[in-house]
Amino acid sequence: MFTSVLMIEKALTSADVEFVTTLHGDEPVTFHVLLQPRGDQADRLLRAIDDIALGELDEAVRERDTPEGTAAQGVGQQALDVSVQALRAAGSTAEGRLVEDHPLEALKALVAEASADEVIVLTDPHYVEEFFHRDWASRARHKVGVPVLKLFSHSKV
Repeated sequence: MFTSVLMIEKALTSADVEFVTTLHGDEPVTFHVLLQPRGDQADRLLRAIDDIALGELDEAVRERDTPEGTAAQGVGQQALDVSVQALRAAGSTAEGRLVEDHPLEALKALVAEASADEVIVLTDPHYVEEFFHRDWASRARHKVGVPVLKLFSHSKV
């Protein structure tokens, strides 16, 4: 049995589920999913810059209408529930939880609690954060003590 902590920022697509559930071939995988709801306005600016870099100008404009902080909790819980159910439907064992405060501390604690073999960070590209190595995967590599795999989401939900 292989144990993975899967850190996501939105609901998994069917392509994402297929990708992460086949990473280890036929070996059974247990997923512990962490989802952090949208952050504050500084995060909104970085997401808008990422959208512009990807040529998605309409998405950049829509960032201002996206719920942030505590207003994003309900949307986050729904995305987490959908993702956990999709992993289970694909034959994996899965559980999930929302990250309320410090995502890297929550990640480190869950890796220890679950005796995880790896961390998978599955997000959309975040060019500014990745360039400066401030994205979750880059920062987690120095904290968690297990291999960290950075994957990009296959498509928008």
